[in-house]
Amino acid sequence: MTTIVDRTPEGIFYRAAKTYPVPDLDILTLLFDSEHSLAREGTPIHISAADPSLQLTVSRCRALTHSTSAALRKHFKIGAYGSGKDIVSAISTGHYLLPTLFYGVIGAGGVFSAASAASTAGELSKQIVQAGSRILVTCETTRDVAVRAAEEAGWGPNGGGRVVVMSEGAHWTLKIVQENGSLGTNLVNEEEKLEWERITDRTALENSLVVLIYSSGTTGLPKGVKLSHTNLVAEAVIPGDMFKSWLTTRNAQPNRPKFEYRTLAHLPVAHIAGIQGYLINPFYMGGPVYWMPRFSFPEFLSYNLEYRITFFFTVPPIYLLIAKSPEVTNQFATLEIAISGAAPLGKELQHASSAKLGGPDCFISQTWGLSETTGSATIMPMDMRDDTGSVSPLIPNMIARIVDDDGHDVEPGKPGEVLVQGPVVCKGYYQNEEANAEAFTGDWFHTGDIAEFREGLFYIVDRKKELIKYKGLQVAPAELEALLLNHEDILDAAVIGVDADGGTNEVPRAYVVADSKKISGKQIQEYVKANVASHKQLRGGVVFLDAIPKSPSGKILRKDLRVLAKREQGAKL
Repeated sequence: MTTIVDRTPEGIFYRAAKTYPVPDLDILTLLFDSEHSLAREGTPIHISAADPSLQLTVSRCRALTHSTSAALRKHFKIGAYGSGKDIVSAISTGHYLLPTLFYGVIGAGGVFSAASAASTAGELSKQIVQAGSRILVTCETTRDVAVRAAEEAGWGPNGGGRVVVMSEGAHWTLKIVQENGSLGTNLVNEEEKLEWERITDRTALENSLVVLIYSSGTTGLPKGVKLSHTNLVAEAVIPGDMFKSWLTTRNAQPNRPKFEYRTLAHLPVAHIAGIQGYLINPFYMGGPVYWMPRFSFPEFLSYNLEYRITFFFTVPPIYLLIAKSPEVTNQFATLEIAISGAAPLGKELQHASSAKLGGPDCFISQTWGLSETTGSATIMPMDMRDDTGSVSPLIPNMIARIVDDDGHDVEPGKPGEVLVQGPVVCKGYYQNEEANAEAFTGDWFHTGDIAEFREGLFYIVDRKKELIKYKGLQVAPAELEALLLNHEDILDAAVIGVDADGGTNEVPRAYVVADSKKISGKQIQEYVKANVASHKQLRGGVVFLDAIPKSPSGKILRKDLRVLAKREQGAKL
């Protein structure tokens, strides 16, 4: 897939040579009732990994969507006064019935908003207050946190009748937590059905609100990202149709069984990778997703082998486990497509992990995107392979620019902030005009990511706000982290900038997970010194930790490390 560079008086623009038509359909009609979706009525789509007898076919999903929408409308007035107004928040571990809630909320005209299952009551309370959530749906595992969060939000004892527990077993139920803490009767009556609104008007689709996803807040407070029908449909159709095109060629190969799409849900649905990657894309591609309640590496290995997983997207910390774990043998023998995203994957780790996957044709490709781009803004065509550490070409239908701090376009090969526009770019932040003004210039979204464009591919250097400035020279934490992870004695690593020279300068400090008996901080500094330029050396020292703080999606929580650094600095005073 060729990336075209357009030079105009207005600037330097990057776009894919090919575009794909995005149908003017709402997301539920796209999945359930359009020729674009490969799933058929009898196709199993959502399956419990722990008990594969628990599964939902398309027809069963359809029936439960209608009855769930009816229950939400009847008991909580979701969508009764217009679509896109009523926020239904959810906190849950992964399970095969969770998609029923997602489809049902959208079908009722509500807005689905998930919170991390690892949230504290305080964090969850702030999110539902900021969102103005009408109800909070939870599973039994996260029920206590949900109830405490609702009480902190001022909803009343045990959530004041607005906390709802969903089932995870053989039968789909929604039950209100009563004031005495017991559960009420099942609100879902399968005899009662509410059809979703079929929308074909382009303006209505573009301006709709169906998903409210909160950014991970790795550098600041989380913000509510508004996603529309158009966003979700475009993110399904554009990469999905690229995949379908590859399938035509792949399945025509003689003496090779046809590719069957099977993936494993192991990332949180509070992250865009979970929403798009588990609730939408498998449905569109006509293959099942096996649901894990939470990530466990031994179970992850076991399920990949047992269910002969052929496709998965995951994050660098999991690829790191794959690369360094002796437990990995033949578990990924059937894997054909492996994609990495959410954080940079160093070239060395990309090679080391790929060596443990599938056959010779299975090589990890990288995608780049944000919640604000509904997931992938770049993707590697399945018939292409790149081992240089790029994050792939821009996806079709998107336009990008790379600009300096003054907003001027930089020449190809030079670093700058990536700006994008196109159908997957969100409609802004929920009730946050200050954030909108900072992130958008007209239709251009400022991603905050620093990238270079070389030979048709994009290379992410780092986050704009995370770059370390040492004596005016930029140091990218991601580069040093990739180098550190390449050392056999370092299990995990993160780098931040810490104050030096009386606060007038900033120097890199590494936080590492390693056995200090095998390698010392001094040896780590010498290792880095031997491999990078002088201004990138670890002048801020090396700190050993038991674990690097990360979000559920695998992003390093640098703000937590900065708090730790300030405490360390205070202890020295």
